[in-house]
Amino acid sequence: MPQSRWSCPELAAELTARGITETVSASTVRRWLREDALKPWQYRSWIFIRDPNFRAKAQPVLDLYARTFKGVPLSKDEYVVSSDEKTSVQARCRCHPTLAPGRARAMRVNHEYGRGGALAYLAAYDVHQAKVFSRCEPKTGIVPFMALVEQVMTQEPYAGAKRVFWVVDNGSSHRGQRAADRLTGRFPKAIMAHTPVHASWTNQIKIFFSVVQRKVIRPNDFPDLPQVRDRLRAFEDRYNATAQPFQWRFTTSDLHDVLARLDQHITDRQESSF
Repeated sequence: MPQSRWSCPELAAELTARGITETVSASTVRRWLREDALKPWQYRSWIFIRDPNFRAKAQPVLDLYARTFKGVPLSKDEYVVSSDEKTSVQARCRCHPTLAPGRARAMRVNHEYGRGGALAYLAAYDVHQAKVFSRCEPKTGIVPFMALVEQVMTQEPYAGAKRVFWVVDNGSSHRGQRAADRLTGRFPKAIMAHTPVHASWTNQIKIFFSVVQRKVIRPNDFPDLPQVRDRLRAFEDRYNATAQPFQWRFTTSDLHDVLARLDQHITDRQESSF
């Protein structure tokens, strides 16, 4: 069929054209679909695990969230920091003024806009203290990321900490063993923990970025980049004044259960193909 999605009137017409039913209304088709157990127009995207070391990488990160490392509980002067970059935060100046909401009317934001440039928003989140540190840079890279590390590691309690674990994904600014060596070489008490490839959801800073996207950037209506920076800084101050740690519930036990079910699913498919 040429269509992947059908409207109820189209389905009603198709049923009649194929002789499956006599004339039927779109509302009847809508009722049938609502009552049916199968809803083929709904879908969920997913990604298959591609990192051969998924378990070995994910487990230390999840253990750190539970305040353990290599089976030993973290002490009070050990910290876990989740960090990443939010790229291309744009300043979009709307061609016509945004109209404030009114009675029975939503805010109206003009579709057309002028581009006022873009910046990179780098942030580090102490997952147990619920404290955010951030900076705005023209672009991402090793130098901007290490500037963020410097910003955090040169202030207390991190400067005097026993160890500070940095959870990062596999972006080019902090990828691989060279990045881990660079971090420890600059700050011997800092230890880098990489999330598995294509598993940024295990990095708690992504939750904070989703909050920023909803509460700060949307709707994107900024005349210039300085206003974007000011809004981000103001939100960080407000967030740090009231924030509570995220209620992270995905544990290493959950990880083992998921991977076991996946292994069983793969085994079942292989056996059924013979």
